[in-house]
Amino acid sequence: MPVRIRLARMGRKHRPFYRIVVADSRSPRDGRFIEKVGTYDPLLPDDHPDRVRLNEERIRYWLSVGAQYTDRVARFLDKAGIVPGATRYRGTGKRAQELAARRAEQGDGAQG
Repeated sequence: MPVRIRLARMGRKHRPFYRIVVADSRSPRDGRFIEKVGTYDPLLPDDHPDRVRLNEERIRYWLSVGAQYTDRVARFLDKAGIVPGATRYRGTGKRAQELAARRAEQGDGAQG
């Protein structure tokens, strides 16, 4: 069973609130999940302590058994120090390819 750590949207229209959940990658975004491991409230200021809350112990457990994380969750994990450098070279699309090409030209040894 492929397991992912991802966001599940809660709240109402124009008032988003997200749970950070561990779920089977085939289940719906807001549907069934295995475990809730945190919350994210984008309406709070960046420096507010309740903007992102993580259960670090459980996240480390799920990562140890092979769970993958989404790009947005990777930013949270990087900022919290759980997975340092998780967002450094992640991304898809035209802009990410341009940045990877620019890094390769500069020769800073980055692999993307």
